[in-house]
Amino acid sequence: MFRIITKKSLNPTVCMMDVEAPAVAKKARPGQFIILRTDSDGERIPLTIAGYDRDAGTVKIIFQIVGATTLKLAAKEVGDSLQDFAGPLGVPTELEGLKKVCIVGGGVGCAIAMPIAKELHSMGCEVTSIIGFRSKDLVILEDEFKAASGRLHIMTDDGSYGRQGNVCVPLAEMLESGEKFDRIITIGPLIMMKFVVETSRPTGIPCTVSMNPIMIDGTGMCGGCRLTVGGKTKFACVDGPDFDGYEVDFDSAMERGSMFRDFERHAYEEACNLFKKA
Repeated sequence: MFRIITKKSLNPTVCMMDVEAPAVAKKARPGQFIILRTDSDGERIPLTIAGYDRDAGTVKIIFQIVGATTLKLAAKEVGDSLQDFAGPLGVPTELEGLKKVCIVGGGVGCAIAMPIAKELHSMGCEVTSIIGFRSKDLVILEDEFKAASGRLHIMTDDGSYGRQGNVCVPLAEMLESGEKFDRIITIGPLIMMKFVVETSRPTGIPCTVSMNPIMIDGTGMCGGCRLTVGGKTKFACVDGPDFDGYEVDFDSAMERGSMFRDFERHAYEEACNLFKKA
């Protein structure tokens, strides 16, 4: 069993936990993920590793309450345990040799981008971070990004915090002014990553995207994270989750990503009813 050591709400729908998992913490690297089950009857879900403390033997996860399992996970408290917590899985983000990087995160995707920014900063890399949210009350990890970034741009759709607009606005301004980066790394909703890629494409600067949003079982067996990269079929969980953004077919990935939306909503509503009855 894997004990929850800390729990914190980052905004009304996003929660952060530190979980006691020494074997995972020992090997974890930025960009990788874990598979967990809340209880013996629970479904398996993948969550990206948002941080780790090798000395304490803990792994940080950050998740958004969007379905039945994340609702059950959010109901857990400090001292409770998870049934399974397997990992680290996936290919770590390639960071070796990078000297100047732009990190672009959107929404809960910032939880994945943050440990990458932190690792790059610790390596002496010059980090520029752009993080975007719908509104001020949904902003997460601002202090963590400030600590890991030489420059931080915060964008909100409604202008209630930071600067109004989407993450492509400051990115385009920097690129159009001639600023160069060794790499652009973007993590967030598929539509956001698609437009970050298209904004970057004219420059030819390598652009890495994280396809975590389309993963389901995390082993490649379900086929849910199948995508087309450079005309070839890949699986986000075993071949990624990081890919060359210029080669990803985002339109087909977004179409596949919406296939189970109604089913997930139904499962979420059933879980809500169970908690109300309890």
